[in-house]
Amino acid sequence: MDGTVLIADDDRTIRTVLTQALTRAGCKVHATSSLMTLLRWVEEGKGDLVISDVIMPDGNGLDALPRIGTLRPGLPVIVISAQNTIVTAIQATEKDAYDYLPKPFDLPDLMKRASRALEQKRRSTATPGGQEEASDDLPLVGRTPAMQALYRLVARVMNAELPVLITGESGTGKSLIARAIHDFSDRRTLPFVVVSGQDLVGMDGPSTLLAKARGGSLLFDEVGDLPDEAQGRIVRMLDAMADGAPRIMATSQIDLMQKMEAGEFRQDLYYRLGGVTLNVPSLRERVDDIPILAEHFLQRAVRDGAPQRRLSSEAVELVRNYSWPGNVRQLENAIRRLVVTAAEEEVTKTEVQAILGNQPALDPVVGVPEGEKLSTSVAKHLRRYFDLHGSVLPPPGLYQRILREIELPLIEIALDATGGNQAKCADLLGINRNTLRKKITDLDIRVTRRRKLM
Repeated sequence: MDGTVLIADDDRTIRTVLTQALTRAGCKVHATSSLMTLLRWVEEGKGDLVISDVIMPDGNGLDALPRIGTLRPGLPVIVISAQNTIVTAIQATEKDAYDYLPKPFDLPDLMKRASRALEQKRRSTATPGGQEEASDDLPLVGRTPAMQALYRLVARVMNAELPVLITGESGTGKSLIARAIHDFSDRRTLPFVVVSGQDLVGMDGPSTLLAKARGGSLLFDEVGDLPDEAQGRIVRMLDAMADGAPRIMATSQIDLMQKMEAGEFRQDLYYRLGGVTLNVPSLRERVDDIPILAEHFLQRAVRDGAPQRRLSSEAVELVRNYSWPGNVRQLENAIRRLVVTAAEEEVTKTEVQAILGNQPALDPVVGVPEGEKLSTSVAKHLRRYFDLHGSVLPPPGLYQRILREIELPLIEIALDATGGNQAKCADLLGINRNTLRKKITDLDIRVTRRRKLM
């Protein structure tokens, strides 16, 4: 690696680690905790690459990107930030950062990106991006690899002239992703229209929608639920669209490919909507983001006038290990209730248990083919879970988390089938009654005795 790297970060440890790593790799390094010093170096013509934090004591690294682009067109800037939100990733892309990495970052990964930036420096041309301020209030927060990959893909496609299909379970934030794509795109000043099945009724339905959108964005929410007639109207509308037509987006929690193969979704519509497909991971697939999201919702509540609350360490662990079948929406609602019901500023584990005890802890089964073995379904789920982590392993403790996912519904359903009779349930499961009692306690299962006709 050859070149001069300018580092701007108010964290001395990060400056030291990056300086040592880049120096060992053969680079010259200038490091500072001041954004003004960085800009002076850039103006003086120093540096072949900039690595900059966002929040600095004397300014914002993202706000400095247009200035750097004006002073030194073609100078690549890698942005690193502890603000692990989709807004940060999009703003970095809008303002022509060469790359964006969340903190804490993987040092070998950053070194590879720095090497590529230095190699491409001569061929790169920077175009100063917009400077519009954006709200950071979207609950699209996360530092896990799955979410960071999604952020980067959103940033790349937001101005592409391609339809976008956003998939994921209920409550993951699919419509928020669509809204973010619109709000940060070149169409942000134009209407964002969410389409329901009723909007497509009648001969004038599609033309009315196009007129309403005025070249903005049309979102077909849960398009897999639309009847065949409505699907046909969408196809004809898409085929008739001319220049100046709106951006087309759709969301679906149903596997549209599987539905299409079953003859329940139009093939021509599927391929018209699938220009780019974005998959929004469930909370179970990004466990490390759960405490970050919980803190995000707690702070939002304070901004809305609610009392200050914080989760105890035991409460955080309980929230982190919960399965969250309703995903981000369920987590947000749970935090809202805790803010109101907690007795003290610190929310206890018992208070969290009281909230979660009234909510389902079982992952909904969607789109499982008839007759498919349980082991096959579990294998598919696990393969997808590992695939979504890419080259990074899932968080530790996977064995116990998976066993809990299977054990909890098994015992609950068996208890329901036996009318809450623990002796019959233990016999049905083939385990000792004391073992069953311990599992009921450990898994916090509520047992209701009633007459059961079997």
